[in-house]
Amino acid sequence: MRRFLFAAAAPVGALVVTLIITSIALILFGSNPLEAYGDMISHASKLETQVDILNRATPYYLSAIAAAIGFRMNLFNIGVEGQYLFALLIAAQVGSLVALPQVFHILLIMTVAMAVGAAYAGIAGVLKVTRGVNEVISTIMLNSIAISGLIALLQQRWQADQENFTSTTLGTNPIDESGLMPNINGLLEIFTRDIGQGKELTGVLLIAILVGVAYHLLLTRMRFGFDLRASGLNPFAARAGGVPPKQMIVAAMCLSGAVAGLIGMVELADTGKFSPNPIKGLGFGGIAVALLGRNHPGGMVLSALLFAFLDVSSGILQNTEAATKEIVNIMQGIVLLVAVVAYGVTKRIQTREEARATAEALRATEPAEVVA
Repeated sequence: MRRFLFAAAAPVGALVVTLIITSIALILFGSNPLEAYGDMISHASKLETQVDILNRATPYYLSAIAAAIGFRMNLFNIGVEGQYLFALLIAAQVGSLVALPQVFHILLIMTVAMAVGAAYAGIAGVLKVTRGVNEVISTIMLNSIAISGLIALLQQRWQADQENFTSTTLGTNPIDESGLMPNINGLLEIFTRDIGQGKELTGVLLIAILVGVAYHLLLTRMRFGFDLRASGLNPFAARAGGVPPKQMIVAAMCLSGAVAGLIGMVELADTGKFSPNPIKGLGFGGIAVALLGRNHPGGMVLSALLFAFLDVSSGILQNTEAATKEIVNIMQGIVLLVAVVAYGVTKRIQTREEARATAEALRATEPAEVVA
């Protein structure tokens, strides 16, 4: 019970403090906090809005797992943004060039995306083990190379309409219907009413669930996961135990990049091509989700849903004029900052309690030892 209370104290405390600070900000901006929160909750209670939240939470969760794999190895893969965008472009182009049965077509696109993401993230891992380049610096630079260099160049070369080159015609050739991940509306409608307004629940949600389960099993049930966590906690002890640190660094970065490659599959299933303005910010958002969820597969689910809820709520706040949409960004920043502080405080309290309990247990055994 005490362990549960310590685990729940930080997120619950962070949520309460976030609501208080956000309410003060809303009042200062001339908005009514109760009206704003009421509009957000009322909007989220609709089935169609819940579909939007799940669709938004799916790439957030995949991005969080990609970042969490690096965190478990004590690596900061800040290049998830460039990895998933570059993987999305290459996968979209490859998918548009072939026509296969649906299962093989989708598997090909996903395999290409994961391979590209793994290879691009692996560059940072190789630079770290061979030249000692910090992964934060290398992944930031690789982000710029991918987004401002490779993607800009290849997107222009592979655009569908070469004759009418405008900002609206940019994008790869569309993928055949066989290469698009089908929606899972029917699965959700078993438990709910029919989904209206043309909303479609992405099938990539099932992929995200499988990735989350695989991530949990990898870290808790497999030798590789144990070596990964051991190398992150104490690389010197892990090396003494026969774990090759350099190979683990490269493997962790490649695995992180492979998961990052799946982030863009949500948008690809929706648009059917690499669009002129792909959704950006999911890589950096995933880092925040991973930190808030403490790299735990269950915690990151709740964090992804929270961030998705706030993203979707920004539109309704603007429509009802209850508050400006920027308040959502403020809430996301506050909840992350407060959560990090709260986790630190509860960790110190927990460590102090454990030390006190250990000391009391030792004092209780002293008389028995003296008599013996």
